[in-house]
Amino acid sequence: MPGLPRLKDAYDFVVVGAGHAGLQAGLKAALLQHTAALIDRGPKYSRSYYAPRMDNIPGFPGGISGHRLLDHQVQAVRAHEDRVGYFAPARAAHVERSDAGYAVTFEWLKQTHVARGRALVLAMGVVDRIPEVGGRIEPIFPWANAGIVDFCVFCDGHTLPDKTVAVIGHDAFAAHTALDLLHFRPRSVALLTHGRPLLADAAEEERTALLRAFAEHDIEVVLAAMTGFEEIREKRFGVTFADGRRASYDKGFAALGWYDMHDAIPRALGCRFDPDGYVVTDEDCRALSAGTGEPIPGLYCVGDQRNGWNQIPEAWATAERAVIHAYAQFL
Repeated sequence: MPGLPRLKDAYDFVVVGAGHAGLQAGLKAALLQHTAALIDRGPKYSRSYYAPRMDNIPGFPGGISGHRLLDHQVQAVRAHEDRVGYFAPARAAHVERSDAGYAVTFEWLKQTHVARGRALVLAMGVVDRIPEVGGRIEPIFPWANAGIVDFCVFCDGHTLPDKTVAVIGHDAFAAHTALDLLHFRPRSVALLTHGRPLLADAAEEERTALLRAFAEHDIEVVLAAMTGFEEIREKRFGVTFADGRRASYDKGFAALGWYDMHDAIPRALGCRFDPDGYVVTDEDCRALSAGTGEPIPGLYCVGDQRNGWNQIPEAWATAERAVIHAYAQFL
């Protein structure tokens, strides 16, 4: 079909996931004169797709939105269509390893296909947990898409000076996030537990220390469940609660951890995971075996899915390291 990639019999690389890390892996493979198949659900599944502005991207001093940055990367990949097949929207269903490399079974254009490669790069990322209201995650989307509710301290903490901030969460991770945000000198910080008990799963020593820190820094805790959101036109995070209360904040911060870390494929391939659920790799982003701790031949993991910092420049760096290692040492 004109305009669509044609699946080759075999590739040097198969890349599962084409967010910032996966796209960079595909581009780097082409620049090193290798072929690659990118299997991707589509840009809208990237964590940054809905970010209205990111200020830590080299070359964009005025900031750039997540979807525009992805567009730039897709355009760069499409400039090498002779070497890189970009299959999207597509869903990887199964991966098998053999002496010849890896076979990735995926659904694309309502048909089942198999992409075969000597090396496999996992770049599936992770999915943030979204607060539910009335059993649905959609109510908060307008505020998240407008950058009024954020998810990453490292990406968006610098926007908080002199702002009133509401952190959504109830566990130790959320409590630590609320305390971490104090570094950026907000006017005030509140923790909204959304009807969940505060720090119920924390060890007693940690719970005592966190509560003491909350009291010291005057962090308010709201235990009532959230029932809705308001003030999108005013570009504020207005919240209604089950007890009839209303509150208004300059910014919201979701601190609920991960909904999906896409661990099924790396677990099936025998990867090692750290205590937080990330794939463990070496410095060249080679996935390590759960059994031996040694690198699994030809298997790499990059971006947010591997252990390390969840940042776009870091995702690019991991993709570069993985593909360069495969070029120099494996392929």
